[in-house]
Amino acid sequence: MRLTVYLAGEIHSSWRNELRDMCAHLPVDFVAPMENHDQSDAIGEDILGEQATPLLKDDTASQFNNLRTRVLMAKADVVIAYFGEKYKQWNTAMDAGIALASDKPLILINDAASSHALKELSNRAQATLTSLDQAAKALGYIVM
Repeated sequence: MRLTVYLAGEIHSSWRNELRDMCAHLPVDFVAPMENHDQSDAIGEDILGEQATPLLKDDTASQFNNLRTRVLMAKADVVIAYFGEKYKQWNTAMDAGIALASDKPLILINDAASSHALKELSNRAQATLTSLDQAAKALGYIVM
């Protein structure tokens, strides 16, 4: 059985590549938001043309990034939401909420410092983990 996993989380660090490497031996396909930050920010203008204000530029980019997320998440069997230490995690929380509302199995990864803030999501997720290694093992168990 092949598993498609949507990787929700910040796009500023290499956590996705680390998890992909850990799971290279598994029958798992990963999908994700646009990982090129500049392209993610510019996609609205790339498609619709130059926008009149920075707010409109952000808004149009958001529309197409949300479209991408909706399409890829709908095709996923499992969603992993990674809450890192450094960046604000609004998009990650939004994606985790969408996964739950869509009845997609959800795996959260977060550290102890954010466990209180994420307790409601954690109590609704199928698993809450603290490391990428644990996520790789969980995916291995699913496809076993």
